[in-house]
Amino acid sequence: MAEILTVLTTTSSQEEAEALAAAAIERRLAACAQLNGPVTSVYRWEGAVQTDPEWQLLFKTSAARYDALEAYLREAHPYEVPEIIATPVVRGSADYLRWVEEETRNAQQP
Repeated sequence: MAEILTVLTTTSSQEEAEALAAAAIERRLAACAQLNGPVTSVYRWEGAVQTDPEWQLLFKTSAARYDALEAYLREAHPYEVPEIIATPVVRGSADYLRWVEEETRNAQQP
C-alpha cells in the first residue's frame, strides 16, 4: 500500500479554502480536503506579532502526489509564505487508505 500523508495549510477566508480544496480534488492532488474554521492564529510576521482568523485545510493525499500538491499550493495560495506541513499517516483503515491512493492516482501513473 502507498504511503499516505495529511497536508495542512491555512487561508484567510472560507472562500479561499473552498477554492483551494476544490481545485486540488479536481486535479487529483488529494482525495479529500477538510475545512475547519475560523481558527485564531497568532504568529510573528515582518517583526510584529499578528493575531488573525484563518481557515484550516487538511488534505489527504499519497506521498507520490505530495510534490504536485505542494507546487499547486505554492502557485495558487494567496499568502506570500503559506503554511504547508505534511504528516505521515502511521496507521489507518486499509479501505480508507486504499481509497486515498486510488483517488490521487493521476492518468500517467499505473
